[in-house]
Amino acid sequence: VQSHTSPECMMAALLLRRDKKSTAAHLKSDLNRTDNSSGVRQLQELLDSVLNPEKPPADTEALDWCKCLIAGEEGFEEFCKTVRSYDNATLCGLVWTANFVAYRCRTCGISPCMSLCAECFNNGDHTGHDFNMFRSQAGGACDCGDSNVMRETGFCRRHRLRTGENVPSVPRDLLLMSEMVLPRFIICIIQYLRDGYTEPDTSAERDLQKVLQQLEPQITFLEELTKMGGAMRTVLTKILTNQQTFKDLSMGQEENVFAKKNYENYLSALKNSGLVSVEEKAQTGAAEPTQGSETGALGLLDPSIMDSLKHKCFLEELLFWTIKYEFPQKMVTFLLNMLPDQDYKITFTKTFVQHYAFIMKTLMKSQESDTMSNRIVHISVQLFSNEDLARHVTEECQLLDIMVTVLLYMMESCLIKSELQDEENSRHVVVNCSEALLKNNTYWPLVSDFINILSHQSVAKKFLEDHSLLMLWMSFVSFFQGMNLNKRELSEHVEFESQTYYAAFAAELEACAQPMWGLLTHCKVKETQEYTKTVVRYCLETLQIWFDAIGFVDELAPNQVTFHLPLHRYYAMFLSKAVKCQGLDLESLLPDQEMLMRIMVHPLQIQASLSEIHSNMWVRNGLQIKGQAMTYVQSHFCNSMIDPDIFLLQVCASRLDPDYFISSVFERFKVVDLLTMASVHQNTALDGEQERPMLEGALTFLVILSSLRIHLGMADDEILRAEMVSQLCMNDRTHSSLLDLIPENPNPKSGIVPGSCSFEEMLSAVADFKAPVFELGGSMQQGMYTPKAEVWEKEFDPIMVILRTVYRRDVQSAMDRYSAFLKQSGMHTTGNPWPPYKERTPLHPCYKGLDRLLHCKTLHIVIFTLLYKIWLDHSNMSEHVLCMVLYLIELGLDNQVEEDKGDEVRPSEHCHDSWFPGTNLLSNLHHVINYVRVRVPETAPEVKREREPPASTSAEASNFGQNVREAQVFSLVAERRRKFQEIINRSSTEASQAVRPKSSSTRWVPPGTPPQLVTEILEIHESMLSLLIKLHQKLSAKQNSLSATWLEDMDANPNRHAHGDGITAIERILTKAATRSHQSKRSIQEICGKVFPPVAPKKNSPTAKKTMDKEERRQRARERQQKLLAEFASRQKSFMETAMDVESPDTEAAMDLGASEVKESEVLYDCVICGQSGPSTEDRPTGLVVLLQASSVLGHRCKSDEAKKLPTTDEERIYPADTCGAAHDVRLALMQSFFKDSSCLQSVSIGWDGGVYVQTCGHTLHIDCHKSYMESLRNDQVMQGFSVDKGEFTCPLCRQFANSVLPCRPGRSTEVVSWHMPSNKKTSVLVKEVEDLQEQLGFFPVSTTTESNLSKEMELVIKDIKNTTQRKYMDYGKNPGSPDNDFLFMYSVARTNLELELVHRGGNLCSGGASGAAKRSCLNQLFHVLAMHMRLYSIDSAYNPWTRLTQVPCVVPYSCLDDERPEVPMLFRDCPSLLIIFVLTMPQPLRKEHFICLVRMLYNLQYTQALAALSAKFSPEERQAWSTSGTLKKFSLFFYMINCPFNTICALLLCFLSQLSSSVWSPQSIEYSLQQFCLPYLRLSCLLQHHLYGDNLSGCPEEEEFSGLAGCLGLLDPAPQPSNPMYSASCLDWTVSAFDLMSQWCSEVTGLADTQTLLVQDLQWASPHLLHLPDNYNTIFQYYHKKACTACKKVPKDPALCLVCGTFVCLKGLCCKQHGICECVWHSQHCGAATGIFLLINASVIIIIRGHRFCLWGSVYLDAHGEEDRDLRRGKPLFLCVERYRVLEQQWVSHTFDHINKRWGPHYNGL
Repeated sequence: VQSHTSPECMMAALLLRRDKKSTAAHLKSDLNRTDNSSGVRQLQELLDSVLNPEKPPADTEALDWCKCLIAGEEGFEEFCKTVRSYDNATLCGLVWTANFVAYRCRTCGISPCMSLCAECFNNGDHTGHDFNMFRSQAGGACDCGDSNVMRETGFCRRHRLRTGENVPSVPRDLLLMSEMVLPRFIICIIQYLRDGYTEPDTSAERDLQKVLQQLEPQITFLEELTKMGGAMRTVLTKILTNQQTFKDLSMGQEENVFAKKNYENYLSALKNSGLVSVEEKAQTGAAEPTQGSETGALGLLDPSIMDSLKHKCFLEELLFWTIKYEFPQKMVTFLLNMLPDQDYKITFTKTFVQHYAFIMKTLMKSQESDTMSNRIVHISVQLFSNEDLARHVTEECQLLDIMVTVLLYMMESCLIKSELQDEENSRHVVVNCSEALLKNNTYWPLVSDFINILSHQSVAKKFLEDHSLLMLWMSFVSFFQGMNLNKRELSEHVEFESQTYYAAFAAELEACAQPMWGLLTHCKVKETQEYTKTVVRYCLETLQIWFDAIGFVDELAPNQVTFHLPLHRYYAMFLSKAVKCQGLDLESLLPDQEMLMRIMVHPLQIQASLSEIHSNMWVRNGLQIKGQAMTYVQSHFCNSMIDPDIFLLQVCASRLDPDYFISSVFERFKVVDLLTMASVHQNTALDGEQERPMLEGALTFLVILSSLRIHLGMADDEILRAEMVSQLCMNDRTHSSLLDLIPENPNPKSGIVPGSCSFEEMLSAVADFKAPVFELGGSMQQGMYTPKAEVWEKEFDPIMVILRTVYRRDVQSAMDRYSAFLKQSGMHTTGNPWPPYKERTPLHPCYKGLDRLLHCKTLHIVIFTLLYKIWLDHSNMSEHVLCMVLYLIELGLDNQVEEDKGDEVRPSEHCHDSWFPGTNLLSNLHHVINYVRVRVPETAPEVKREREPPASTSAEASNFGQNVREAQVFSLVAERRRKFQEIINRSSTEASQAVRPKSSSTRWVPPGTPPQLVTEILEIHESMLSLLIKLHQKLSAKQNSLSATWLEDMDANPNRHAHGDGITAIERILTKAATRSHQSKRSIQEICGKVFPPVAPKKNSPTAKKTMDKEERRQRARERQQKLLAEFASRQKSFMETAMDVESPDTEAAMDLGASEVKESEVLYDCVICGQSGPSTEDRPTGLVVLLQASSVLGHRCKSDEAKKLPTTDEERIYPADTCGAAHDVRLALMQSFFKDSSCLQSVSIGWDGGVYVQTCGHTLHIDCHKSYMESLRNDQVMQGFSVDKGEFTCPLCRQFANSVLPCRPGRSTEVVSWHMPSNKKTSVLVKEVEDLQEQLGFFPVSTTTESNLSKEMELVIKDIKNTTQRKYMDYGKNPGSPDNDFLFMYSVARTNLELELVHRGGNLCSGGASGAAKRSCLNQLFHVLAMHMRLYSIDSAYNPWTRLTQVPCVVPYSCLDDERPEVPMLFRDCPSLLIIFVLTMPQPLRKEHFICLVRMLYNLQYTQALAALSAKFSPEERQAWSTSGTLKKFSLFFYMINCPFNTICALLLCFLSQLSSSVWSPQSIEYSLQQFCLPYLRLSCLLQHHLYGDNLSGCPEEEEFSGLAGCLGLLDPAPQPSNPMYSASCLDWTVSAFDLMSQWCSEVTGLADTQTLLVQDLQWASPHLLHLPDNYNTIFQYYHKKACTACKKVPKDPALCLVCGTFVCLKGLCCKQHGICECVWHSQHCGAATGIFLLINASVIIIIRGHRFCLWGSVYLDAHGEEDRDLRRGKPLFLCVERYRVLEQQWVSHTFDHINKRWGPHYNGL
């Protein structure tokens, strides 16, 4: 033996030593020979040693060998390409995992689960289709190319072409090696899996994940193979499904110990794979079935379903391990990637079905059942959505049997005994809703598969034909019947509120209702009648079994309710379908009367319980019981719960005796005792305050029952319309909420409601679209639909609204909207209207019996009694009761019953109840009732009168005796018992013995017995008509409100009664009665003829008639309180609006800050905290409430007015270099490289990026009051949206956000007068004065010797201002922290605020007046605070810019030391900055004449700079031409400039200015350019003057802006002659020789090289804009949602975009964190100085970051219905809403994010 093996081993060893590629090539050629046995042998040996499962799987050597062997001589990559070229697949089949973005098109889908990958979707044509984008929950696969699942028209271009047909056939040798190598590779993987698996051992945590991680490369390799296309998949399919290969390789080879051990491991794992494990079988083998009926149910099944698995091929074992290892994602993807191969698909589906029971067992044990559920469905939805496949497996593999069995088996694990009805003896079991299985929806994947296969007609038919399956299914449904039982707590509040009801409702909906809807879809036509009959039969049988099991005969156990009656609902829905669609006769499907009586009890109990819950009778059961009542009627549940229940009750009512039914209802609602004529009664069941709501509930229920037609004859379109109208009447709705609120009609998955009419058409028929409106300060509205006027007028149906409201307040809201409509349209203007009465669709003939409810004596007696009680104001009657009573009368008049001839014999039975002669309402209306016998307590007022003996005349006495005989008795309970007995006897004589008649025992006497009841006789003498007329009088408060002839007047105008209040309703009823019966007409006229005041009946003592009882008073008080609260709220709202509105002029402000009126003495301020008014003083300063924020808005301005585009392709980019902030940085840096640092820092302004903006709400407070206010905020524990420690607070008056207080200077207005007086001093005098003033820099009017409170506060504010922005925005100097730096920062704050106000005014001052921004500006106070601070610095007098502005120096001041750099030349200095420096450093208050002087002198400089900049742009020829031209006589000064020392500059500038040489300059264009250059300076000066001196800004047209501003600043004579053109030179005002001064300035520049760029500065910036966004959101989404982050190179989980600069960032990504700060926050600090505006790509919403807080702003992308789609949940196409984007930009520019958005929270640097 040894000699035999050694050469082979040597052979393998040799092969292993050679390099892989050549070995592969050598083997391949061997195998290609006809006799390839040696090659095969060599290969096998090689594989034996390479693929040795005992090596650890992490060793990738084996994998490399496989790749080489398969690929042969070419490389693996090449090989892949080659194989792909033979791909013949016509399906896409791309598999994705959770969170992948895919598409679903309902127009193209055949199965509702159809989905497409983005590529196939974008390459197909879906314009105008109903599609949406969605984020995959469980994973899925692309269906493009699969005509079983979608229509071919929706295929993409690639899969429409059927490429498979013209692909060449695969050469034999290409895949030869694969066929040899792969089986060995797969068995190797399987052996690893066998080896790694350990049974779940309680002690050791299984390490399945570890095994899987090690196998990752191998499984990935398999996945790569599947992606090579059809050719490779065919090979794999062959290997995976070949039974022989499996046999040869799978058994443990004898000599290999390792393989043997594995194999045993595998067998033991298989052992427990059956439904019933082997051990259980052994135990139960001999014993009889344990759980009576249940195991019996399972006993019917094919035992093969229960057995353990046996495997015949690799695929089966691979699936087995996939399940054992709880569906690892990679394995799932591999198995799914193979699906495009048809053979594989069929085998795999069969294998999956065969393992179904095993999957369920694993799922139930799993710790990670959620993930596992998703993976299971990921697979099953691909298999079962395909009808052919589903049918095939149903026929061949008993798929339905398996599914139902597995579901049953699963639910059996969590059954408990039902406590419904007879707790001790109940044999019924229900699921326990607190088990994890139900709580976590673990059953979801199985139920979802079941619903999926039932959607295929062929499968559903098989199910409906198989009676044993139906029986099984019914027993499954009965597990849910009566689950989650509620028992009413009577003594104390329940300790623990269980939330199991969620699980119960979800289970009934998913496990019972949805399969039911699935089956109903296939029972729509006559041909399927048999199915329906079968289901109905089984429902009734199962119901009977259930009644027996819970021991229910005819009386319900008290104080219990369950909302879950799926058996009743199955029965009801199949009945409804049978009658509506299949033309079956209702009679044939109904049981006997006794069964109907039982069926009716539980649904009726639910209706009564709803009323009890809303009447607070279940309040001790906690909130969850209310939750159940709401869920029961909620839109997703109502069509599977309350609708079938009400329909079933309608069926019962139409078939049972109406008297019996009505009395059952009142008894069930516990209001029987209330229905007595007596004014006092005892109610054993209810408290006083519960009686009224319960009575209202009972009557409302009867109205709903007799008027609802959803299952009784309405067409689908009508139902949809009614649902839509009722939802719209409650509130205006968005499109998506409407879709969500309208119960979908049968098929829960389809988007369109089946039936002839689509949702959209109906919507446009009943509603108008209100497009969203945008107010700047308003909330972001969405597009809403609101009912059309004719809908309110003709279709508003309060009954439908009551049925569909989850919250009671919605009914009120609908009524309020209705009455608002009536008032507006003038139909009903006085008082509150009543709900309108609506005509109903006629009943389907089968249900005609329902009308008998309205025509039965019991109901008429109740109506009569109630009318009587309301008329006499008995307690607990309300308007609603009357409204419902009238509604019932009117329904009765509108729905007459055809009298049956057979009934004429019947009165004999009823001889004792002679209340009314017959049952017809019309004839009973005018029947007069004289005497009624009542049972009352002895203490009742009716009794007291009786003690007086009746008058003794004989006539009276005999009369009295007669009364006693005639008096009417009415006892509902007795009536119901009698009827019940009667019916039972009629239906079967035997049955009556079974029923225990509960005769006397029912009138039990409660403990603490109340006073004895005695019988009294009341004298009434009224008919219903007379009571109605008296009520009419009572309501209208007029004695004879109806004249005898009013009926005649009525005929003229029949429509008058459609809308109105109770009076109208009564008139409408009387009119109807009169037109339908002469008898009634006569009675009405007769009663109206006798004009009488309403008198209390004789036996009624005055004490009983309390005009307004306690309850009524309470009600009124409640309403009054509501009204007051509402009014208060609206007032507050209107105040907030005026206070918060951004653009409206501020009416609330304590004072107009810019006001220039001269006040008597000092300015007075109101403190909004202590309410006192007074001046601001040194020791008790007053301050303005301000918000300081850093801003980079100015820095983001560009030259062009066009916004930059957001890049949406790789080619597009955004270049930040052309922004204002960048330009200023470059300029300063350039200066600093040439000139002295301290001088540079006074020649420019900073604060373009990160400048501090100050705004106020206009309210003032004492600074000490503010301190105590802050203290109280600090102690307040309430979670505020702001941080008190950072000094943030809200204004105590208007609640606007603020973070500092700006002290107001103590002002005396006497100074102000002298301040303003214009003087006629010469300019030269003023210049000298200014110079002198600058010398006294130390002097300051406030005594600075003592540190006053005021100056302390000012220092603090300065500190606040510095802390507002980041250090890097303050330190521009060479040595940080130097006074020069500080100085620069201070005056730049003023500059920033002026510039921002300019931006807010639209960039110029043409509009004049105070803008909205002016209201928020506090520049006057700010200047004062800054000035005080700047006083600390002195300007070196040698270099004082003022002297250089106004004097020509005798000697050049440069002491040319080498180390000392020169000062910045005047021509390079920024004039506005100089102006601000002068104003701030001079003693305050500055006189206006001095201010004007400053402005003039600086204008000279500005003008010179303009000339210099302009000449720099000339070409030499132009310069020559200009200097010699004669036209320049006018411009004589200008001529000087160009001729004289400027030539030197020009020469220097030549090289630089070639670019403009081509242009030709005319005098006009030169003048225009000069004006444009000077305008920014003039605007700023003008604005400054407006704030310092309160001068008004007068508006002007844009063309005349220059002259307007110059006039305003006094540079020009205010009235220029309109004929002459305006010259900018005419504003110059020189005090010394202009020529000398200019030459001096020019000479400073001429000596410098390389600084020309500083000369040509561009001062014009367009207003700031956010990026320009594309119209369609998809453009952004597709480009960015898969884009990798530039920093971490990964695709972020939450990508976001900065809308200011377009940077792409990772929201919340830990990958890009720097210094503990996440990227969005980091970016907001750098790009916007702590303000960031980000668009979240995956959510379409915008978030704002402001400092340490953030808020969700909303979305600027809306769908076609004007709605946001946050988180892209609906996935509809979204389009840019320009108005919203404008609002966002406006809030950014005006810095009002903090004021307008309310919901802020801290972000802790985590965004």
